[in-house]
Amino acid sequence: LPTDGGTIAFDGTDVREGGDTMRHRMGYLPEHNPLYPEMYVREFLDFIAGLRGIQGKQARATKVEETIERVGLKPEAHKTISALSKGYEQRVGLAQAILHDPELLILDEPTSGLDPLQLKEIRNLITEFGRSRTVILSTHIMQEVEAMCDRVVIIKQGRIVEDAPLDALIARGGLEQVFDTLAG
Repeated sequence: LPTDGGTIAFDGTDVREGGDTMRHRMGYLPEHNPLYPEMYVREFLDFIAGLRGIQGKQARATKVEETIERVGLKPEAHKTISALSKGYEQRVGLAQAILHDPELLILDEPTSGLDPLQLKEIRNLITEFGRSRTVILSTHIMQEVEAMCDRVVIIKQGRIVEDAPLDALIARGGLEQVFDTLAG
């Protein structure tokens, strides 16, 4: 992000000025997934659909079911969020972030705390979503970057120190080596 007050834009819209327009175009999953543990999965996603402006009970129900299927929540959709494993909680967080089909998805450490099988499944979901949308993945885990990204931005003390295709950084001695050199 520019520190000189410059424009931060997505597809020509200044994200600081875009207000509701930008909020509807973006999905966000923070590192600490903000869920309501006492709510049921479907109930929570229906609530989020309403907040996201999906109008009509049937339209929300259809969108919720499509999203539950898409992120692999179907076996757990009848449970309260508090009864879910960490992996399924992450799926609920990802579901709420993509429920409204955002053009831009921002994910902060989306795979932290997952077991190897959950890790693979969540990576696949994120990669699939990234085929048709812009995904910004914030992580310190270089294996995550290599598994899901095609472009890398390295930030040190709030400033961009590198912005390059993943392949170019790997060719320069490996992503971890480049990261250590630039950010270490």
